[in-house]
Amino acid sequence: MPIRAFVVVLLMLIFPIVGCSAPPTAEADAARQSMASASSAGADRYAAASFKEAQTAQAALDAELKAQEGKFMKSYDRARELAVVAKTAADKAATDATSERERVEAAEASKAKAAAARREKLAKAIRVGGQIRPPVRIKEVAPVYPAIARSARVQGDVVIEMTIDAEGNVADARVVKSVPMLDQSALDAVRQWHYQPTLLNGVPTAVVTTVTVKFTL
Repeated sequence: MPIRAFVVVLLMLIFPIVGCSAPPTAEADAARQSMASASSAGADRYAAASFKEAQTAQAALDAELKAQEGKFMKSYDRARELAVVAKTAADKAATDATSERERVEAAEASKAKAAAARREKLAKAIRVGGQIRPPVRIKEVAPVYPAIARSARVQGDVVIEMTIDAEGNVADARVVKSVPMLDQSALDAVRQWHYQPTLLNGVPTAVVTTVTVKFTL
């Protein structure tokens, strides 16, 4: 057999062995599916660090696959390894996202339940009057006189109705007599006030009362 023909035959025998390994299509598809699942689980929001690692692993896999496409003698061993890494990272991101989302939702539900219970208590607040004496203020924060109101020489009394909860905190406040340029400053101040809890039959009780915040030049 001529040498040239022998070389051609030899190459034909060797090429399928070293140069025609099949691309890891199934593994790559599985990695991409896991990335899609991680994205659907909100990994970018709930597990940002894990999701970034998964994106990096997926990018490395895609780059390796693309690099092999341009080669005459292809080898997909590295691509297979990267596909496993990418899928594992994506699965972790999906799991982390699911766990964190469940934790956040549980915390939000607990917070909403507590807020609803608080609103229910405040709805039963008793208005000051008769046997219900005005609460005793133990912390007062003076209002800031707005510069624009001072420049315009605006002064007056802002009357605020507020609900004081059973712990003595100002739980709600609204203006019932307004001086437009001074209202917000008055609200900002009274929301920081604190009172001795009002007792009804020895039990701390939420009450509704009014206060007047004076602004004088």
